[in-house]
Amino acid sequence: MNTLDALQLLSLFGHFLVLSLLAIGGAITTAPDMNRYLVVQQHWMTDAQFTASVAIAQAAPGPNLLFVAVLGWNVAGALGALATMTGILLPSTALSLWVTRWGYSRRETRGVRAFTTGLAPLTIGLLLATGWVLATPTATHPGAVLLVAGTAAVMLRTSLSPMWAVAAGALMGALGFA
Repeated sequence: MNTLDALQLLSLFGHFLVLSLLAIGGAITTAPDMNRYLVVQQHWMTDAQFTASVAIAQAAPGPNLLFVAVLGWNVAGALGALATMTGILLPSTALSLWVTRWGYSRRETRGVRAFTTGLAPLTIGLLLATGWVLATPTATHPGAVLLVAGTAAVMLRTSLSPMWAVAAGALMGALGFA
């Protein structure tokens, strides 16, 4: 864990403030840019620390957003967690409240319907980019690659619950195959 000065904390807050407005489909869709900023640009964490932070937070019960607090905590302790969480929550919450009220009163207009329909492919693309970033550290392990490919095939071809894929991944990891 680093000790960041006030300017660095403000920079951390500001970056997550901007990411909040790009988080279509949830904060997890901005994980590739979080990785770029925290790992590649600032060198505040390693790639393995980043991936572990996201994985630990996603495995914990609670909101999907918890990984943002874990990243902030790993960068600068409690102040880092406060900076990242406030940054990611403040603009998107305010904007969501305003847009929801505005959109609800205009929900049947062509523009609002087109906008909501157009968000689906954008969200899917952002989720694929997130999967790519999170899978990169394990890309050299054949068992992990096989697990990802198998999971994708099963999810595309069946209506099987994703929890079976999670259980298979846990079993393969416990046995040392992934």
